[in-house]
Amino acid sequence: MAVSDRDEVLRSVLASLAPGTDIRDGLERILRGNTGALIVLGSDKTVDSLCTGGFPIDIEFAATGLRELAKMDGAVVLSTDLSRIVRAATHLMPDPGIPTEESGTRHRTAQRVAQQTGYPVISVSQSMKIISLYLGARRHVLENSTSLLSRANQAVATLERYKSRLDEVSQTLSALEIEDLVTVRDATAVSQRLEMVSRIADEISGYGAELGTDGRLLSLQLEELMAGVGSDRELVAQDYLPASRRNRTVEQALDDLAQLSAAELLDLSSVAKALGYPAAPETLDATVSPRGYRLLSRVPRLPNMVLTRIVEHFGSLQKVLAATVDELQNVEGVGDARARSIREALSRLADASIIERYT
Repeated sequence: MAVSDRDEVLRSVLASLAPGTDIRDGLERILRGNTGALIVLGSDKTVDSLCTGGFPIDIEFAATGLRELAKMDGAVVLSTDLSRIVRAATHLMPDPGIPTEESGTRHRTAQRVAQQTGYPVISVSQSMKIISLYLGARRHVLENSTSLLSRANQAVATLERYKSRLDEVSQTLSALEIEDLVTVRDATAVSQRLEMVSRIADEISGYGAELGTDGRLLSLQLEELMAGVGSDRELVAQDYLPASRRNRTVEQALDDLAQLSAAELLDLSSVAKALGYPAAPETLDATVSPRGYRLLSRVPRLPNMVLTRIVEHFGSLQKVLAATVDELQNVEGVGDARARSIREALSRLADASIIERYT
């Protein structure tokens, strides 16, 4: 699923609060010190208008300083770049008409201030021993690294299983493309798996952002597992977008796939509809011919511009596979050496795909 702008903002804030950062060190000190805190992560005229009393101090941020200032009643206000402590022991007076589902005074204030100012607000609960981040109307509880790593490792194990299954259906699709036996069901099965894998990877990426320095190995694992998956999503859509829907772009198809709910994603008919195929029972069994983007992308050192020209020149993968070296040279940007390289690479890919399918 595509990451929304709102989720991107949340991840950016979580990264600034991740283990290993000075502000997270300060928050952990507050928790260990058995005190609560209310901290506004940003300052402007709107924030100033909500502040009454307290001390305008404007000093350089330090974890120990945040801990000591949190001992006093009232809120702490940081600069927008989190590099300075602007106010301490100030009383926040947000609009009481702003809706909030929180019950505690500190949490209610935090959520209202977050909505009214647009800045993230942190509430440290003394009794519950938790750190809550408010971003707009959203509330996110910051977990410790141990809990996050446990959940992240479970997600990685799930991703590995789904990626293995994706590789299987992708290899099957390649063999069917060579034999010109592809149905809509085969193509949508690969799109379905690509979307599933992308959604799991997106969840793991969120864990990585929240873990900060503790998530470095997690990020490396994710990068290795997801190599090439992003481009494959686009290539499959380019290959199988129905010709009858010429006004529909690949980006629109991928966006519609991203908007499918988890239940809809399990239904191949819903996936086919998102790609632009008619919502009819017989659609999945209809034969379809790929344009050749995905298979040609596996040809070594073939520029994307030349790949696109080859597809546009021949119109379908079968015509590309049947093309001679001389016919390939008729495409702009394909000389004799490149034509022979493409011809040989396609022959190897075809042989490998057939062997994998029947062994």
